[in-house]
Amino acid sequence: MPTTALGEYLRARRAQVTPESAGVPVHGVRRVPGLRREEVATMAGMSVDYYIRLEQGRERRPSAQVLDALSQVLRLDDDARQHLYQVAGLTPGTPRPPLPERVDPELLRLLDLWPDTPALVLGRAYDVLAGNPLAYALFDGFQQGPNLMMKVFLDPDARTFYVDWERVARYTVAGFRVLHGRSPHDPRIAEVVALLSRESQDFVAMWDRHEARTKRLERKRFRHREVGELTLGIHAFDVRTAPGQELIVYHAEPGSRAAEALALLGSLAATRASEQRG
Repeated sequence: MPTTALGEYLRARRAQVTPESAGVPVHGVRRVPGLRREEVATMAGMSVDYYIRLEQGRERRPSAQVLDALSQVLRLDDDARQHLYQVAGLTPGTPRPPLPERVDPELLRLLDLWPDTPALVLGRAYDVLAGNPLAYALFDGFQQGPNLMMKVFLDPDARTFYVDWERVARYTVAGFRVLHGRSPHDPRIAEVVALLSRESQDFVAMWDRHEARTKRLERKRFRHREVGELTLGIHAFDVRTAPGQELIVYHAEPGSRAAEALALLGSLAATRASEQRG
């Protein structure tokens, strides 16, 4: 049966809402995960036939009222609700010309002013467009890059490098799902999705959950091969001079084990750079 991005999203989210959490009485054995179509339709105040048409892609213009009702039944948070609107076509995505992404020279200079703080600039498909020396030392060369999605799912060391790999991977995919919803026809985003769909079953399983979330993890635990385990806070900033780009800054608590590890990592990176110049 032909379907749409909206239909796929509704099915995926419906499967993740348990009858118990929705207050639906359970009698006997259920043959489907999550809620049934008729249960969603009834709780959202619409006919079963109309909801089925939504999932099957035969109804393509739901109203805002319909989407709001479905958001409540499917227990969507703000990010997931926004994504629902986008895949339904009520919030137009921001067009992105398929041009090479460039980093503002002023932003590059800013990165260099933070020698003790890892900082990266990410593009519209989580491509690493720029970074300061400490960031490259932290991520140790980006063996599967420069793209953070590929680092997470294709780098053989990722599950060691990211101490909480599964949590990091789910947040990364949920953020990428938002980017995909905003720009569904962006060729670079489509390229990354296609590559990971071929190469990583873990990505496919997480992508099929249709989780959408703009908020990043506030802290990550890394296990670096040279300086050991360190926990870093994360701040993400939109780059106003280049819509779609993000500035990601990692920081350690002053006096912490992580701060000591970053200082050591910076020293090692500086020594190697000096040796290469010599």
